[in-house]
Amino acid sequence: MTQTAPHSFAPNAQNTRDLRIALGQFATGVTVVTTRTDAGVIGITANSFASLSLDPALVLWSPARASGRFAAFAQAESFAIHVLAADQIDLCRHFTRHAHLPYATLAPDDSAQRLPGALVVFDCITHARHDGGDHLLIIGAVQRVTTGPGAPLVFQGGQFGALAAL
Repeated sequence: MTQTAPHSFAPNAQNTRDLRIALGQFATGVTVVTTRTDAGVIGITANSFASLSLDPALVLWSPARASGRFAAFAQAESFAIHVLAADQIDLCRHFTRHAHLPYATLAPDDSAQRLPGALVVFDCITHARHDGGDHLLIIGAVQRVTTGPGAPLVFQGGQFGALAAL
């Protein structure tokens, strides 16, 4: 979808790549969502995260149905959403390819599934699930929020970067 002039199109099966590129122009933060399974803690990188409600405290994210980790997250009763810091790109990339932790260290008081070093961690229980086409919308009721210092990791136009102060 390289262009010099405005380009309009109706999304269809023949131009999903153009749609993906267009959607990628929206800069997003990068998260890793984790949950406990019988095999241990697993994670997945996701930029499909949004705040939904302050009262009650609700957030949402949406795993792709095509993911090999989809079933575990679709069935999870609890999960943690980690807003990654700019220096956590290796962690982000790890969870785009692998489900299990790259190291054995979880947060010291972890009874859930929290990774250390994130800017923010939202510990959630599943509040609702809704069909979202090739994704599932998972709404989490936030039980605890843990914050830390730093700048966020962002994703835009197929590239990772840090958010620069204006």
